[in-house]
Amino acid sequence: MADRTSSSITIGAAAPEIMAVIADFPAYPGWAEGITAAEVLSTGDDGRAEQVRITLEAGPIKDTYVLAYDWDGDDAVHWKLAEAGAMLTGMTGAYRLAPVDGSTEVTYELAVDVRIPMIGMVRRKAEKRIIETALKGLKQRVEA
Repeated sequence: MADRTSSSITIGAAAPEIMAVIADFPAYPGWAEGITAAEVLSTGDDGRAEQVRITLEAGPIKDTYVLAYDWDGDDAVHWKLAEAGAMLTGMTGAYRLAPVDGSTEVTYELAVDVRIPMIGMVRRKAEKRIIETALKGLKQRVEA
């Protein structure tokens, strides 16, 4: 897996409120740009998703894949690709939440591998766009 790309944003809410939005996968098409469907396939003892089938339509990239999630309470969630799609061959990522002056700093980390050859700089730029769009959407959803 390639180097991770990461970015952070401060959201005016507590970690449990933010993590509740992150864990609500069926709602993703309403706020996570490019995700047209998110189906929870299995859940853990805590009621949070362990595996989710994601359908993505982002410009020329259209794919369906399955992610496996590992939750660390309301502090972090990590994911990795459990079933590759037609385009996506690898993915690892995480949301990390940390309290900051009555708000929460959310850091999103992402590394993606695709079937088509892609220059590292171009891949990192695409990852950065995905991350920044996701963080802005999450902030708007939580603070609405």
